[in-house]
Order: sequence, then C-alpha cells, then structure tokens
Amino acid sequence: MRETAHSWSSAITANDPTRIAAHMADDWTIVSASGPSPRDHFLSLVASGRLTHSAMDTITEPRIRIHGDTAILTARITNTAHFDGQTYPADEWTTDIFVRQPDGHWLCVLTHITPVVE
Repeated sequence: MRETAHSWSSAITANDPTRIAAHMADDWTIVSASGPSPRDHFLSLVASGRLTHSAMDTITEPRIRIHGDTAILTARITNTAHFDGQTYPADEWTTDIFVRQPDGHWLCVLTHITPVVE
C-alpha cells in the first residue's frame, strides 16, 4: 500500500493525467472544503494544465488499515498546487480509501482532505 501511495504522489507531481488516472477508480471523488469533485473534473484540470502540482510530501508516518479488500490510508501531506497561474501551498490531513482489484492492483475510490489547524 505504501508503494501505491508513493506512486500516486509521484504521478501527481509529474502532472501526468494518465498516470494519475491509473490510481483512481472510475467513480473516484475528492472531498475538500469546497465540497466533492469527481474524477473527470480533476483529470481535465490536470490535462488542460490549469492545475499542476510541484510538491507532494508525506510528513507523518501514514496510518494504513486494511480490511479485506479495502484499505484506508491517512497521513499529513504538504503540497504545492498551481491553479490558473496562482500558487496554493497546503498542509492537509488526507484520507484515501482504496479497493483491491481482482488483479491485486489498488485503486483509490475516495480522497478526503482537511486543512491542518494548529
């Protein structure tokens, strides 16, 4: 599971929608302070170049729990996103829920991000 999470982070900072999509289920959704956003919307922003990431770092030891074919990964992540020419540094608690596919590959079905408050 750690390898999957690392590979996905690398795909995001490579700004490669094909590599990113390889880690997402078709019905993947991200939930943030602005509400839920579907996979196709996220990938279209990356493909257009409107959304890029230059950093994605895990700063806590990930908490990973596997329940059968479902895995829950929670970690504190810092990242730097760029949207429509503006830079957005973030420090967030991220929870990803993955489902193991018949071939053993893990796909993320849900990402939930919460800003860190100190």
